[in-house]
Amino acid sequence: MQFLFRDHLLDTDLRELSREQVPVAVEPQVFDLVVHLMENRDRVVTKDELIDKIWHGRSVSESTLTSRINAARKAIGDNGANQALIRTIARKGFRFVGSVETKSGTITVEPRRSVTPSQPALVPPDRPAIAVLPFTNMSGDREQDYFSDGISEDIITALSKLRWFFVVARNSSFVYKGRAVHLREIARELGVRYVLEGSVRRSGDRVRISAQLNDASTGSHLWAERYDRELADIFAVQDEITEAIVAAIEPQLYAAESFRAQQKPPGSLDAWDFLMRALSRYWRITREDNASAQALLGKAIAIDPAYGKALGLLATSHIFGAHMGWADMGATVPVAEAAALAAVEADRDDAWAHHGLAYTYLFCRRFDDALAEFELALTLNPNFAMAHAFYGVTLCYVGRWQDGDAAARHALQLSPRDPLAAIYCGVAGYAQFIGHNYEDAMQMARESMRQRADFVGAHRVMAAAAGMSGDPALAASALEGLRRAQPGISLAWITRELPMLREEDRAHYLEGFRRAGMK
Repeated sequence: MQFLFRDHLLDTDLRELSREQVPVAVEPQVFDLVVHLMENRDRVVTKDELIDKIWHGRSVSESTLTSRINAARKAIGDNGANQALIRTIARKGFRFVGSVETKSGTITVEPRRSVTPSQPALVPPDRPAIAVLPFTNMSGDREQDYFSDGISEDIITALSKLRWFFVVARNSSFVYKGRAVHLREIARELGVRYVLEGSVRRSGDRVRISAQLNDASTGSHLWAERYDRELADIFAVQDEITEAIVAAIEPQLYAAESFRAQQKPPGSLDAWDFLMRALSRYWRITREDNASAQALLGKAIAIDPAYGKALGLLATSHIFGAHMGWADMGATVPVAEAAALAAVEADRDDAWAHHGLAYTYLFCRRFDDALAEFELALTLNPNFAMAHAFYGVTLCYVGRWQDGDAAARHALQLSPRDPLAAIYCGVAGYAQFIGHNYEDAMQMARESMRQRADFVGAHRVMAAAAGMSGDPALAASALEGLRRAQPGISLAWITRELPMLREEDRAHYLEGFRRAGMK
């Protein structure tokens, strides 16, 4: 039997309690107490009856019974003050007063099966695989299944655009609709490492959507989020939630793969493992880590010379290093361009490959080509947060600072927990500087440095904006911080290396540094 109440599901067959598909730890005695109250919710259950049913007539103190009632309330999201679900009836006992929907026989429990020659476990593909289970409709209205199914189908389609991960087709993952099967069993049957599951609860003109990303091999939860929306436009909400979920879990998948690669002995690493290790280094946005990322990518490419993913990230890493002032731009651009062109040649539908080429074209001063390549990358993967942010950088450099600011903030909205969120904040800060909004520029720069204290781009924005703010002490302090982050920076370096299309934007930027005291 299953009991649905609020955002909880209590399954007496599986002896599981979950909230929005996230398991809730419950002691067996407390679980039995909740079940008994729920099964007899049409009446008051006396203390003596509970003691007889749960403790089988053994002598139980008043304090023990009270502690178990409190634990039951806590497990189901209730408390002694509100008593919205479990109500104490003075001198009589307790009663479950919440609204409950019961289900029986609609969900079957799959027995665990051993792997036999007639039903072998699928061999995982050459890249990590993920299955998106059909989101559970918690609304109690079967006619709402189309909405929860639509969310699941859209996520499958969007995840397929990442290309770094193998996504199980809809027809395979939807086999598990309405079935309570252990995640490890699903992973074994589908040959996947990660499973995304969720629920949809619609009430009137509002909807709550919960999602959770699981590593089926370890049983751990990698990410979970809840979204509350008004249903003014049901399809717009569906698109918005899909976009938010996909963008949020992408870096979580990379982080999980990076951690897995770190645990492997050096002699067993393949090209994917080197790539994941490199990505984790690149995320740290320091000079040393960027160099380490390039070395790891070199090892990946040595194993697979046509590895488009590694080549695309290598191009981005090289240009980023020169952009931060860690390498000579003139020597870097040809190396990055060769890697980016090879990446696109290896996989023309890989958004990361086009991102690397776009970033390289920016520093070749091929502005139109850079914009076109970024736009192609975002067409291939509209949820690519990093590409949105670097597209924003390019828009700023061509003078479209409002569009650049919007692109950076969209990246933050898409992926607020992104390891590169400091860069996204820095881009937004630079856009605000171009717009002469110095306080806003400094605010975004501070937020960027709060996340990554050594991020050079944020220090540049802070120094220039502080210079224009008219506060000498603040400007001097900001310039000192910039010089620690980029010791060799000068007005000549900025003039020579940063690809600003409009002369007035360059003069404005230089003036900020000049007022801060840079020579």
